[in-house]
Amino acid sequence: MPVFKPFRGVRPHNDFIEIFPTYPIENFTQEEINKKAGEDSSYMQMIKPYVCSKSKDVDRNLRKVRTNYEEMLAENKLVQDSSSYYLYQQILPNKVIYRGLLGLVCIEDFLEGRIKRHETALKNKYEKFTHYLEKVHLHAEPLLLTYQSNPKVELLMNHEEKNVPIINYTDEKGIRHKIWKIDNRLKLQQFKEVLDQIETFYLADGNHRLDSSAKYAQKLKEKNKRHNGNEPYNYVLSYLVSNQSIKIHDYNRLVKDLNGLKEDEFLAKISDNFMIHEKNETPYIPSQKYHISMYLGGKFYSLHVKHNLRKIDFGLDSVDHHLLNKYILNPLLGIENNYEENDKLAFLRGNSSIEGILALKGKVDSGEFAVGFGIFPASFNDIAKLGNQNIQMPPKCTFIEPKLITALIMYDMD
Repeated sequence: MPVFKPFRGVRPHNDFIEIFPTYPIENFTQEEINKKAGEDSSYMQMIKPYVCSKSKDVDRNLRKVRTNYEEMLAENKLVQDSSSYYLYQQILPNKVIYRGLLGLVCIEDFLEGRIKRHETALKNKYEKFTHYLEKVHLHAEPLLLTYQSNPKVELLMNHEEKNVPIINYTDEKGIRHKIWKIDNRLKLQQFKEVLDQIETFYLADGNHRLDSSAKYAQKLKEKNKRHNGNEPYNYVLSYLVSNQSIKIHDYNRLVKDLNGLKEDEFLAKISDNFMIHEKNETPYIPSQKYHISMYLGGKFYSLHVKHNLRKIDFGLDSVDHHLLNKYILNPLLGIENNYEENDKLAFLRGNSSIEGILALKGKVDSGEFAVGFGIFPASFNDIAKLGNQNIQMPPKCTFIEPKLITALIMYDMD
């Protein structure tokens, strides 16, 4: 069974709760980052030497981030709790509620297969964050992990929600964040007993952070002759939510050109492996697995994978993104590297509604892309089956909510 343990969380003092947290850096332009870094007592200001400095001395910049963090602790702008689990609830403006627990998972559980991933990570992304951890020793953005819902865990969280939260505020997006600290010894034991019954955690978001953390832990393990597995570097900040408290959205594809093919030639080649139904200008949202939406030349098409290609045994050939790569992107459109964005391929997040398909249409109509593909979202069962078989989808196949805020609760490894 994977470990999920309490920790001494670091959080903004109540006076700074609306100022300090932020959304992940990749959500902002450099201009927006520079502006946010000018806000006193904010997380962006704390990491300003890393995200805004023109100095090429990265190590010095990172040491300054650590110094800024320690100064904020000393000034009581940040406070560190006793060992706790944290019940964390997000309430979206549309009243959708996500709920789960913040705690630590063990790198060894990932390496030994008790934490499973369903999606390939992009190799070039984790080295930078590994170096960050080596110098700053601070996790501010949790992994998102999911598991098969357990009614005993839900019952304990229901009881905890009756108490007064330590954090309760609404951010600039209108999302309400509520956190309850669970530090009573009896309650900690009750949660531990039910969490210990969960056989497997599945990584829903945070591939690169997990890889970075594993690399960081391995480096310190090699240096530490007295390594015993309990050192802080062996653990990663995580948000654990049941499969009933996640939403998996579509993650769509856009392609720059038709690889020298005319539209009618392209359609003819697609028809070898797909049944094509022309929808004209009516936006088409895939309603089930093996159905793909395509927007080309001002028209929508539904592409149905032919039945002889649909495998009885679940595997990678049961994943629509893989089938799109295998039968269209690679052989017809000449995209050999379909694992990351490049000069021919782009990824576009959807939201399980017509909006995602219309955004796809807009990108093609603008002339920036020649064709777009809307793909039916994977299910939790798909993710679990792939993870259990150690099979991984290509990157950027699942866009999973909740999307977590950064630096609401942090994990200091010193």
